[in-house]
Amino acid sequence: MDTRPTLLVIAHGSRDPRHAATVSALCARVRALRPGLRVEVGYLDFNAPRVPRVLERLSAEGVREVVALPLLLTRAFHAKSDIPAVLREAAARLPLLTIRQAEVLGPSSLLTAALERRLAEAGLRPGDRRSTGVVLASAGSSDPEAGAVLAEIAREWWHTAGWCAVRPAFASASLPRTADAVRALRAEGVKRVAVAPYVIAPGFLPDRIAAGAREARADLLAPVLGPAPELARLLVRRYDGAVLAHARGDLTALSA
Repeated sequence: MDTRPTLLVIAHGSRDPRHAATVSALCARVRALRPGLRVEVGYLDFNAPRVPRVLERLSAEGVREVVALPLLLTRAFHAKSDIPAVLREAAARLPLLTIRQAEVLGPSSLLTAALERRLAEAGLRPGDRRSTGVVLASAGSSDPEAGAVLAEIAREWWHTAGWCAVRPAFASASLPRTADAVRALRAEGVKRVAVAPYVIAPGFLPDRIAAGAREARADLLAPVLGPAPELARLLVRRYDGAVLAHARGDLTALSA
């Protein structure tokens, strides 16, 4: 019997069926990387099963330890408030289940590697880097920390990867929008502009990013990160980090 804590991947959920399909494909990659590790998925909204129902089922089946991993790229409202609240409520009802929340996925060099993979799939060649400006387009958040993190990721990616420029953009909540960021790079004389969606799964806001790229006539539009191998490796890394932190005694359990 595998004694490792169960990995519960917590996704936001979406009315767009592509969202759940992408989450399922990503979790399948994680299972392939860690044969025997139990990997479950729970959603905050729109899709089933919801997080509390998954935790109830796991507890009823005799699972005693869960690492809850937010499928989020930044520490915004969902990671700071929504998810901890859902987990605390579940832990209070399920005293035999120990729940620990892992860190969000970003920032990470594995995410920028996944972005570069998607840009290459869209047709960008290695020799194009110095003449290409990249719009790093996220869904957006009203949390200022999330916006500041994206700006820092853009700066770091520009410094280390050799792009002509890297600029953040947002599909909601913050400015600039994707189309405006593309136009700003054009106005600065950038020859080629690529849009790299910094989002995991398709849906309404990623579609808005794509629409902005088309509106401003970006030269390249990369696919969303989806079940990229780098993303699956990152989930495993965050899971391992949570397990190691527990072994060291520096990760608080959410159990009652």
